[in-house]
Amino acid sequence: MSYFTSDFTGFFKELSKNNTTDWFNTNRKTYEKNVKEPFAAFVGEMIKRIKKHEPDILIKPADAIMRINKDIRFSKDKTPYNTYVAANISPYGKKDKAYPGFYFQLSHDKISVFGGAYMLEPDALLNMRNYIAKNGKAFSAVYTDKNFKEKFGTIQGEKNKRIPEEFQAAAEKEPLIANKQFFYSAEIKPGIITKKELPDELMEYYAAGKKVNEFLRKGLKK
Repeated sequence: MSYFTSDFTGFFKELSKNNTTDWFNTNRKTYEKNVKEPFAAFVGEMIKRIKKHEPDILIKPADAIMRINKDIRFSKDKTPYNTYVAANISPYGKKDKAYPGFYFQLSHDKISVFGGAYMLEPDALLNMRNYIAKNGKAFSAVYTDKNFKEKFGTIQGEKNKRIPEEFQAAAEKEPLIANKQFFYSAEIKPGIITKKELPDELMEYYAAGKKVNEFLRKGLKK
């Protein structure tokens, strides 16, 4: 079945031009019917599919779906709403941005897919670097996998210009150990949003990043 109609992409196309509280309130019923409700159903389907591979995922759609309202307290852009809907599927859902999960955004102009470890606290980063230093070949094997490279390219993330001395020798063999973040991303054309193949398409991206996520989860553990 198809979860979304052209009204979904149409809503975000208009929101991108009229990103105000007044416009959103006027079109709230359209948002509820054509965006919020079908997206919750879609996220429920994705949770069900991913749970077959990760039984510890026990969350509900509400635990995964991000708010459409933006946090504008520290942003120069004061428009009040995101021009997309997003969800993060992992055992912790939207509450944990460090734990490697499967994150996706749907808008009128693209689908964005992310995975990996995005926001690492200092202790978690130290654990990750220690694990990569000890398992460099295994790390390289998962991010140079053909399917991963075709879908995502490589591991991304902000890097430290200088890293602790104990990791410098390991960094010569595996430069990614200097990263402060270990994530990957891809963009998909929006035409598939209104097609029944959308869940299958996203599951292909999930499968391509699964081994990288599994490695990074091990790296977070002490």
